[in-house]
Amino acid sequence: VAMGVGALTVVILWPSLPSLDVLTDYRPKIPLRIYSAEGELIGEFGEEKRAVVKIKDVPQVMKAAILAAEDDRFYQHGGVDYLGMVRAAAANLQGRREGASTITMQVARTFFLTREKTFARKLSEVLLSFKIEANLTKDQILELYINQIFLGQRAYGFGSAANVYFGKTLPELTPAEAALLAGLPQAPSRQNPFGNPKRAQERQQYVLRRRREGGWMDADQYKKAVA
Repeated sequence: VAMGVGALTVVILWPSLPSLDVLTDYRPKIPLRIYSAEGELIGEFGEEKRAVVKIKDVPQVMKAAILAAEDDRFYQHGGVDYLGMVRAAAANLQGRREGASTITMQVARTFFLTREKTFARKLSEVLLSFKIEANLTKDQILELYINQIFLGQRAYGFGSAANVYFGKTLPELTPAEAALLAGLPQAPSRQNPFGNPKRAQERQQYVLRRRREGGWMDADQYKKAVA
């Protein structure tokens, strides 16, 4: 009966899901930049700071940090990570806060939904995730996430955040710096390194542990990054 009700709900709601045009024809708000005749940046004006990057230009150290922090099975699941849900439930029972939203679900929420905690919103998020996975490649989804997610200090996307927090481009980041940025989406204000350096470092250490446990870095690299 439950499966029948679930299938009927999907059949009814699927046609009402929004178009994915905003994803397939991605046009973010780019700030106005003023340069001198010599090519030096004089000023940047706009509510959102952005530096749009292509997925091929995102270094592996940044990708690994993001996947370790947010969705280590991103390339294996179909939009919803059922194993991740079980792991998150077990962690929460042990008093450790851990979410079960995949990167695809976060893209759906960021572009189309609010953050209100209701069953209807969560169901829409799940269905949109399935629709996104059916129409976009994994790399396209990850590229959207990397460029659109809010990371505090008016920075949208990891390219902009690298400049705001470290004065660097993505390829210049160290593993420790990439881990700090990857830890921001969970709570950009509460874990902001400018306002809450202790919390930011705790989250950074968590991301590095996840990278080590996931096999994305060896013991020496982990020790150096922690230090």
